[in-house]
Amino acid sequence: MVVLPRPERRARGPASGVGAGSPSSGSRSGAGQENSGIRRRPMPPGLRRTSCTALAALLTAVLAIVPIGPAHAFTGDNHEDITRVALPWEPVTLTEMADARAGAINANDHPPYFDVGPLHCDNADHLAPRYASDYPRTRDEATTELLACIRTSVTRFRDAVEAADGLVDADGKVRADQSDLSSHCTWDGKPGRAKCAVLEQLGRGWHQIEDFYAHSNWSDRPAPGPFGLDNPPGLERTDVAPFLDIRRYSGMKDADWTRDARERVPADLATGCYTDIDSTGVKPADCDGRVTHNRALNKDTAASPRSKTGDNFHHATAGATAEITRQWNDFKAELLAKYPDHRRGAQMVCALVHDEPAGACP
Repeated sequence: MVVLPRPERRARGPASGVGAGSPSSGSRSGAGQENSGIRRRPMPPGLRRTSCTALAALLTAVLAIVPIGPAHAFTGDNHEDITRVALPWEPVTLTEMADARAGAINANDHPPYFDVGPLHCDNADHLAPRYASDYPRTRDEATTELLACIRTSVTRFRDAVEAADGLVDADGKVRADQSDLSSHCTWDGKPGRAKCAVLEQLGRGWHQIEDFYAHSNWSDRPAPGPFGLDNPPGLERTDVAPFLDIRRYSGMKDADWTRDARERVPADLATGCYTDIDSTGVKPADCDGRVTHNRALNKDTAASPRSKTGDNFHHATAGATAEITRQWNDFKAELLAKYPDHRRGAQMVCALVHDEPAGACP
């Protein structure tokens, strides 16, 4: 899949509905970065600067429902492009999920979630001693940060499966009131229509999975020259990441899946340092002496520095697209397995794919 270059994403305030063709979201790209290589982004319009204490409290809330382990993103337009290609859904439903400004896939890019690193797979940075003898983050610390990102997706997957139960009645008949999209969904976590609840959980769980491919060296290659802070090694992988096996992990005890995932993380894997709240609740003042998001690793747009080496941008978008296709197929399989009676699982899938499931899913 080729994703056309888009303008740099600009920060924006919270949106309550979906509007097709709406502008892109707040920038986590490297445009306008300062010489330090630290990613700088404008505050969303109308939002006062959130304190570190408040953001740390949000992180605690995000991670409280799962064990604590030891952000930022493709532009909203690129998230939309990737999601639209990956999902075989009818247009209204697909727009609710994918819209660049207000779709569920971009909900994590609205404040205050915008500054929570695990919601964007940030800060899993590491350089092996052969490249930097005194790198400030160990391999284990970097992997722990990556596990915090994966943990948020596992939790959202579990919640989406539970929310899907409301799409159909006990006999497998689609509930029209719970699957209706005649008015837009709002991504506020409050009780509402079951279809909106499922889309929100999936979108908030898939966002960081897409980000992983843009923010890491999983699929890219380095620029010519020596490896270092500004040019970390690239893994040049073309497969989906084995430690993003969200469905399988959702059925395991948290201690078991984190052990499994940790064993699958390559020694040279890294995502960039960004000055947002990490999984410990710490917001670093800067990323001095670390592999940074802006200068070193992000492929959020085709104009990002790392995107300009080879076909790195295409590899990131292709990897994210294949990953979301896998995640959707796994979610379907989980619904079929969990809700077999009266074909309830199949009806749930039908209700999610179709814009008017009450008529399309008899």
